[in-house]
Amino acid sequence: MEQPATLSSLDGGRALVVGARRGIGLAFAHTLARSARLAELYVSARHHHASNELETLAARTECRIHPIAMDVTDEDSVRSAANSVQAETETLDLIVNCAGLLHDGDVLTPEKKLEEVQPNNLETLFRVHATGPLLIAKHFQPLLPRDRRFVFASLSARVGSIGDNRLGGWYGYRVTKAAHNMAIKTLSIELARRSRQAICVALHPGTVDTDLSRPFSQRVPAEKLFTPERAARQLLQVIDALEPGDNGTFLAWDGSKIPW
Repeated sequence: MEQPATLSSLDGGRALVVGARRGIGLAFAHTLARSARLAELYVSARHHHASNELETLAARTECRIHPIAMDVTDEDSVRSAANSVQAETETLDLIVNCAGLLHDGDVLTPEKKLEEVQPNNLETLFRVHATGPLLIAKHFQPLLPRDRRFVFASLSARVGSIGDNRLGGWYGYRVTKAAHNMAIKTLSIELARRSRQAICVALHPGTVDTDLSRPFSQRVPAEKLFTPERAARQLLQVIDALEPGDNGTFLAWDGSKIPW
């Protein structure tokens, strides 16, 4: 078993992981529960009762874990989730948004050429990648402290970098992740106005062996294909080391900066 990370910046804090039903989001929840001396851990999924692992995690760890239902594409759902958390705590020290979508069976797949672009698929991806993080920030902002450090981190992808785009293709995923990055950059400016210790970042986890990337990771070298647990541990170590000067940056799993 991989050794848990040491997350000193979260001692006694409260965290929310969005999109924690499976994959890297679930790994974030497990790693936080094992590695950080949190007071509370809130974990969300569209239908949290569908995840037996979240219930098992809550029963097996000393960390107080609260599963909540939240669909990031539905503002009423996000508002309801925020109200539920706000009824139990006054602040959150960490929000990690792991909600993402790359493919959905034969209906939504990464485009190899322009002729495959479908407006309905673009709208779906925008709702998840661009609108979703802003709705989370909009409704959970009252829980972000003004008098101490907090981190709002949202998972992006290197393919969303305009400066790093050399291969083309994957129009929907690239375009909406680029929109995600602009949302996070813009949000970081507003959050910094209300708190000098605000840290809002976009994070690239690398290629992770999950349902999202598995159909497209056959050619990825084994040493560059991360387990969800390793990806979560690496990103949490990046998060733990963040300082207010890192606000508004796009960072890879190893802490290196990625061009916008």
